[in-house]
Amino acid sequence: MIEAFKNKKVLIVGDVMVDAYIIGKADRLSPEAPVPVVNIERHENRLGGAANVALNIIALGAKPVLFSVIGTDKEGDVYLDLMKQNQLSTTGIIRSKSRKTTTKTRVLGNHHQLLRLDSEVTHDLSDKENKDLIAAFKKNIDKCDVVILEDYNKGILNETNIPELIAIAKKAGKPVAVDPKKKNFLSYKGVTLFKPNLKEIKEGINSDKNLKLKDHLVEAVIELHTILGNDYTMVTLSEDGVMITDHDNFEFIPAHFRNISDVSGAGDTVISVASLCLACGYSMTLLAELSNLAGGLVCEETGVVPINIEKLKKESAYLQSELN
Repeated sequence: MIEAFKNKKVLIVGDVMVDAYIIGKADRLSPEAPVPVVNIERHENRLGGAANVALNIIALGAKPVLFSVIGTDKEGDVYLDLMKQNQLSTTGIIRSKSRKTTTKTRVLGNHHQLLRLDSEVTHDLSDKENKDLIAAFKKNIDKCDVVILEDYNKGILNETNIPELIAIAKKAGKPVAVDPKKKNFLSYKGVTLFKPNLKEIKEGINSDKNLKLKDHLVEAVIELHTILGNDYTMVTLSEDGVMITDHDNFEFIPAHFRNISDVSGAGDTVISVASLCLACGYSMTLLAELSNLAGGLVCEETGVVPINIEKLKKESAYLQSELN
C-alpha cells in the first residue's frame, strides 16, 4: 500500500511558516513574576504549516511541489534555507514586500511547551500575488497526481483564489484534498476530500449540537455536504479516531492506543497520507485507516515532525492483516 506512494507528485498550496524552538531547562520561577525561567540550551528552526505537509509527502516517498507567498524579511531567508536543506524545490515560492513570513516560536522547558510567540500577517493576498500564485499552480497542474489545499487562515488561500485553484484542478482531472480553517470554511466547493476536525466543523456551520454524539455529527456532515457538494468528508476526532463518509455510508474508526507526547502537526500528516491514498485510488475505508494510523504515530513525537515511514510500514502491515 505504502510502496505505491512512491513517485506520486503532489501540488500543495497554502500557508507556510517557520516553526522555531527555544529549548532548555526550567527549574525555578522568576523573582520578577510567577513565570518559569528557562535556561536556553539550543535553538531549532523547522518547516511548518503547508511546508510540514511537504515534508510528510517526501517522507512517504512521493514528490511535493509547494506554492505559497512569504515575505522579503530575514525570516523568509531562514524559510528558504530550510527548504533547500530539506531538498524541497523553491520554484513555487513567491516573495512579497507586503507580507511577513509567518514564524511561530515555541519555548520548551523540560520537554514541555511553556509559551508560543507568533509573528505573522493574516490579510489576504493582493490581486497581483493571487495572479502570480495561480499562474505558477496552473503551469504545474498537468504533471501532478493530487492537489492539497492547506489552509492556516494566514491569507494565502482566500475567497478569490480558492474557486480558481479548484476549477483548474478539476479541469485537469486531479483529485483535491482540503485541510480547512474557519475563515474560508465554506469556500471549498466540489472538492474530492474535505478534512475538518470537530471544532472546525462546529464553527464552520455554526452548529449548536454536541458533535461528540455520532448522530449529531452525521447530521452536521450531511448539512455541510449540501453546501459544499464534496465527494468525501473525513472528520478527525482527536482521541476518538476519525469518521469518514461518502455521504451515503458513515464509518467511525477508533484511534489506536498511543503515548501522546505532542499533537502538533498531526493534521498535516493525516492530510498527506489521505491525499496519497486518493492518488492511488484506495477505498475510503483504507484511506481513513492509514491516515488515522499515521496521525497517531506522529503524536508520539515532540514538536512538529513528519511521519516515520518505517514505523508506518510496520504498523500498517498489522492493519492490513486485520482488514484481510
